[in-house]
Amino acid sequence: MNIILLSGGSGKRLWPLSNDVHSKQFIKLFKDDNGEYESMVQRVYRQITTVDCDARITIATSKSQASAIKNQLGEKASICVEPCRRDTFPAIVLAAAYLQDELHIGSEEAVVVCPVDPYVDNTYYEAVKTLQELAEHGEANLTLMGIEPTYPSEKYGYIIPESGDNVSRVKEFKEKPATDTAKKYLDQKALWNAGIFAFRLGYLLDKAHSMIEFEDYRDLFSKYDTLTKISFDYAVVERETSIQVLRYSGDWKDVGTWNMMAEVMADKTKGRAILDETCENTNVVNELNIPILCMGCKGLIVAASGDGILISDRERSGYMKPYVEKIETEAMYAEKSWGSYTVIDVQPGSMTVKVSMKVGERMSYHMHNYREEVWTVVSGKGKAVVDGMEQILRTGDVITIAAGCKHTVEAITAIDIVEVQLGDEISVNDKIKFSME
Repeated sequence: MNIILLSGGSGKRLWPLSNDVHSKQFIKLFKDDNGEYESMVQRVYRQITTVDCDARITIATSKSQASAIKNQLGEKASICVEPCRRDTFPAIVLAAAYLQDELHIGSEEAVVVCPVDPYVDNTYYEAVKTLQELAEHGEANLTLMGIEPTYPSEKYGYIIPESGDNVSRVKEFKEKPATDTAKKYLDQKALWNAGIFAFRLGYLLDKAHSMIEFEDYRDLFSKYDTLTKISFDYAVVERETSIQVLRYSGDWKDVGTWNMMAEVMADKTKGRAILDETCENTNVVNELNIPILCMGCKGLIVAASGDGILISDRERSGYMKPYVEKIETEAMYAEKSWGSYTVIDVQPGSMTVKVSMKVGERMSYHMHNYREEVWTVVSGKGKAVVDGMEQILRTGDVITIAAGCKHTVEAITAIDIVEVQLGDEISVNDKIKFSME
């Protein structure tokens, strides 16, 4: 299978555990077959490769999420990074061009596009494999997978098929309806439109060239910020006349809110949390190094991280986005390709960060114009390079990096460093990367 996974999201609906750089698909609330915590993106990758061990997976994502994907999946999946956000049609076209020009996928091969964050069992990806086979047969230009509705939802768009057969031509599409209208759609054997579709690679690229002037992947990448923001549904799906739908009736959950996440997370509590015997239907996720005690709580979500604390009725948690948008804070935790960083303290003129690096990983060689850094090695062993000079770092070592000095750290073993940033202007944008050559 050739699969494009769309990994986006601003992280507002699962605040405070998610943010712009650490969206819901990276939160580790599920468990793998060994009982180890895993994230949604790790779970999805595991499920796809269980169904098809030879699946070629490409994740289309933003620059802000690329490091988290590399942290959690390593080099297992290809990553197609959008230079900026331009909605799903440009993102899918860029990924399709990447498949053809960088991964050398043939134009006659079928490609399936899926979101990265549904909670499903393996039958879903078996259906995805069937979807690709249908696309390869070429009986329609587009083949969608529609979800068999379990209730007349107002949250999803609907696909109206010509029949109730397992595979049917599509009659029309409907926008998110009111409940009464949704009931009428269900009488017509309608399906939820969950953004899952397949096509031959050449079909989509021909369509893209008719709408966008570009030569190849690299040319498209260079002019990406000039592209019109438009969804794949509006640009392609709703204008296509040769289109069919595969009916999927297995378990499928959209875990976009805390209320839905609470239904599928592996444990009722994670982190330092105590619930007394009178608590009912309450979930706690605690990423802080302090205990949370809940007594007499009924139907609540409690989530705590360095970004903030949420205490909400489970049902009400689905309406938190406009309130979270009023909270202006920098991300206090982020996963990087080399490990992670956690902000410990922020003061005028200083910021203290804990840096945790995985064995064998190395930061980019970079410098800051406006801040000095003081590193203290808390545990482990590493190698620092400062303006070309190498120095072995061991537990207890302290090193000062002046503003304007090029520097990097390589982890010889897993290493933890407390980094104190000092300066009048401390910003994530104050970073210039260099080659080590």
